[in-house]
Amino acid sequence: MSNLIDRLVCENLKALKPYESARRIFAGGDSDSETWLNANESPFSNDFDINTAHFNRYPDCQPPSVLLPYAQYAGVQAEQLLISRGADEGIELLIRTFCTPSRDNILICPPTYGMYAISAETCNVGIEKAPLNADFSLDLPAIFSYRGKVNLVFICSPNNPTGTSIGKQQLTQVLAHFSDSALVVVDEAYIEFDANNTWATELANYPNLVVLRTLSKAFALAGLRCGFTIANSEVIQSIMKVIAPYPVPEPVAQIAAQALSSNGLKQMSEQVEYLQQQKQWMKRQLSQFPELQLVGDDKANFILFRHPQKQPLMDYLVANAVLIRDQSKQINLDNCLRITLGTQQQNEKLLALMASFFTQQEKSA
Repeated sequence: MSNLIDRLVCENLKALKPYESARRIFAGGDSDSETWLNANESPFSNDFDINTAHFNRYPDCQPPSVLLPYAQYAGVQAEQLLISRGADEGIELLIRTFCTPSRDNILICPPTYGMYAISAETCNVGIEKAPLNADFSLDLPAIFSYRGKVNLVFICSPNNPTGTSIGKQQLTQVLAHFSDSALVVVDEAYIEFDANNTWATELANYPNLVVLRTLSKAFALAGLRCGFTIANSEVIQSIMKVIAPYPVPEPVAQIAAQALSSNGLKQMSEQVEYLQQQKQWMKRQLSQFPELQLVGDDKANFILFRHPQKQPLMDYLVANAVLIRDQSKQINLDNCLRITLGTQQQNEKLLALMASFFTQQEKSA
């Protein structure tokens, strides 16, 4: 059987290393003894009602109960919106729709979210890279050099894992530069933590603009797998040609609709505000640790920091059932760890362990 699989599997997949999600690195996450601050999830678990009356029927491809309220929330028209199985599927759909395998390329700006490259590789689409500047702004000359060489330009803003938002002037220049050659995809998975910098309402000004959104972060619905692609109607119509027939399961639609109700939006806003306050408090506490350097910015629901004792600290936290994310393999992020903001109790537990670790380090020095 192994010989058969080796012979049949696509050539471009044979050397592909799958995306190392937080759950692949540390399986589980249900134990009360573990504190999970490694996947940029919300620490809140909200209640929803489910009606099973229609579970025997195939669901709507694009359920109006979700499409219409999210369009209103995002400030766009319904024909400018597409619902998918998380923003991850939106990434893949864009690549499948607008890139021809073995011929076309995408452009990414690392350090950034890893699924842009993984999705391109699985589709046998090339990957060009224009790394961010030292301050995590866009390297515009490098990006501009790829005009006519790429079909999609992926820009994460706020960026994972640096927490930085791309300036309006820079993004405007990128959109103009690729206006007749590529779609510019702005990934706004964390936009509720930097709401004033959304690009969703700029579609009329930039026909080649695409925005990705999700319910996984601020809406505390990572387990739901519900995301959105926002673009001009011609882009949406093209993606609809390749999307699966039933991408939004009935239970997902029901829960998403409740999350997008007036009460759901109010709850989301309150939880975002809570996390924003925790973030500022956490930054003050972290800055007191010796040799710890905060990295990037704070426009999302996580904090990135650098420390020369990165690996011993990470090992100590894992041994004590507190999990954060190692980002040191990414370009210009040597010795960097990322903390997802949790509840105050979870954050205090992490800080207490870090204080214990550094105290032990001082005693053994």
